[in-house]
Amino acid sequence: MNKNTWKIGELAKLTGLTVRTLHHYDQIGLFSASQVSDSGHRIYSESDIRKLQQILSFKQLGLSLEEIKEMLKKQSLDRVQVIKMQMQKVKKQIQLQEELYTRLENIYTLLDSEKDVSPNQLIQLIEVMNMVEHYFSKEQLDKMKNQTEQFSAEEMKQMESQWSTLIMDIRVEMEKNTPPADPKVTELAKTWKSLINQFSAGDQEIVKSAERFHSDNPNNPLQYGMDEALYQYINEAMAKI
Repeated sequence: MNKNTWKIGELAKLTGLTVRTLHHYDQIGLFSASQVSDSGHRIYSESDIRKLQQILSFKQLGLSLEEIKEMLKKQSLDRVQVIKMQMQKVKKQIQLQEELYTRLENIYTLLDSEKDVSPNQLIQLIEVMNMVEHYFSKEQLDKMKNQTEQFSAEEMKQMESQWSTLIMDIRVEMEKNTPPADPKVTELAKTWKSLINQFSAGDQEIVKSAERFHSDNPNNPLQYGMDEALYQYINEAMAKI
């Protein structure tokens, strides 16, 4: 045996894989040694190493072992293309990590400027971060951020006050059992729609995402006291506009 061949223990040590994993790959017909010594030991060659690299590249790309087996059967398999795909995935992972760092940096700035942030505020912040990312794409979040940055602090304060007043007015009508189709309620619904458009820049996909978010999370910290019944009531009124 020369230096261009490896026993299973040597291969495991060099690649960071376990002997058990290599045995498993052999058992399922995915990856086997091209040679066997007289004493029955598996001997891996350079070509085996190239195949193992392909397998691990596909695995890193998220393919199942069965899918990898099918890929390896293709005669036109391009090793360069596999590496390129792997590079693209790693690049995307780096981008996601950079985005996460930016979010953390923003939170740090917020918390650093507010020395007396309460535990409840932190809990709400974490809750909102987790919920929002399930409903809005990065592009939508960026668009909303750019939209709100156009308003001054005073304008934002006024809009928040409008939201609170509007929700109270809607609740009054709901508790009076005013039909959603009543002109008074539809007027409130128009104001509701106008305020939403200010934050969404009129993007209907953002509006739909926001509707799903608030519908699925009726008591979230961004809802200004809205509950499920009130949200359903205003949605019925919106449908009458």
